[in-house]
Amino acid sequence: MVSSSRQVVAVASGKGGVGKSTVTTNLAVALSQQGLSVGLLDADIYGPSQQHMLGVADNRTPDQQDGEFLLPIEAYGLKTMSMGYLTTAETPMVWRGPMASSALSQLLEKTLWGDIDLLLVDMPPGTGDIQLTLSQRATLSGAVIVTTPQDIALLDARKGIEMFQKVDVPVLGLIENMSSHTCPACGHSEPLFGEAGGENLAAHYAVPLLAQIPLSRAIREQSDQGRPIVVSEPEGQEAQIYQQAATALMDSLAQQKPASGPVISMSD
Repeated sequence: MVSSSRQVVAVASGKGGVGKSTVTTNLAVALSQQGLSVGLLDADIYGPSQQHMLGVADNRTPDQQDGEFLLPIEAYGLKTMSMGYLTTAETPMVWRGPMASSALSQLLEKTLWGDIDLLLVDMPPGTGDIQLTLSQRATLSGAVIVTTPQDIALLDARKGIEMFQKVDVPVLGLIENMSSHTCPACGHSEPLFGEAGGENLAAHYAVPLLAQIPLSRAIREQSDQGRPIVVSEPEGQEAQIYQQAATALMDSLAQQKPASGPVISMSD
């Protein structure tokens, strides 16, 4: 018997372009740096990005066991799995919803995660088939919603919160990404995409605001190079905010009631 992960947490956003995958990568590595055994599933079947953000070579593919199970690829202390490991950048997934949902189920249930404390799932944007499939196939411990302070992003973040509430998945908190930008020359800080949007939304739904991540050139550059900011600049302000977010997430998770059913169970 391959033991299941104790907790499964979805990291989601109502819309694309809010930096959800970057947040997920750094959050996962920060949790690992705090001593947890962490798995990371890239559930964006159509546009997987974790392989690039984790610096995994394009030609690297997962090993198999018994011709049926996949062994996760390790990167920065994480056990990871992504559709990006099984396809190429030149091979887009032209699939209808049921096919994408089936692919996610295979990645989730046929990966030998082993003894991990936490599985983070980098969700595709939106509130469609993939989100519903995950809610049905895995007993989620909770969800984290990533948004920016921009009004249109906040409207879609509301949809994400409402969706998880309707399927009885607790929202563990919000992360406001691109919260403000500080000029490296003069030190002036400015909320380019709006102010206090994430804070107000968290208050409206009575969920924690786990972190406010700044709009940072360093985060973007390091992500493009496959080096999460918590690894490349661990003493920097951005990395420290991610560490605080990881701690806040685990505190919120600890306040939830234990899941009532099995999370992921696989036999070999």
